Amino acid sequence: MAAEFRLVPMTAERGDEVLAIYQRGIDEGNATFETRAPEWAAFDGAKLGDHRFVALDDTGAVLGWVAASAVSDRCAYAGVVEHSVYVHPDARGRGVARALLDALIVSTEAAGIWTIHCGIFPENTASLALHGRAGFRTIGTRERIGRHHGVWRDVVLLERRSPAIG
Repeated sequence: MAAEFRLVPMTAERGDEVLAIYQRGIDEGNATFETRAPEWAAFDGAKLGDHRFVALDDTGAVLGWVAASAVSDRCAYAGVVEHSVYVHPDARGRGVARALLDALIVSTEAAGIWTIHCGIFPENTASLALHGRAGFRTIGTRERIGRHHGVWRDVVLLERRSPAIG
């Protein structure tokens, strides 16, 4: 069976759709501490241009996205990025998130990046399972790290160390 979507680099042309999917994830309550998606300029400026992709259906609509950000400007962390992956609720369960993560892994390894990490709320069991299948491991839990809508939340820290870059 052919894929029901294709992956392309994320560009400003798709910005409104990307941010709308981000807002849907925010509104669900278990994706991020953020309460509102930023304007495109802020989002665009915070993400690494070579490591962000969208999945498009056959009509060209965005089904999901993945993007990475530098964790530090210190040279010791040049090979470490943090990522986010979001999929429209109607597109879940179709392999979109895994394909996006796989594309991110390929692009970061090609650029010499040795670690991808992320923080996930423990209640987001689907995302934790997805990341486990993609080779991420749990490195710990930051307990009561921040308040989200007035409630203390934990965050599970995960990382994927590239076996290709040693």
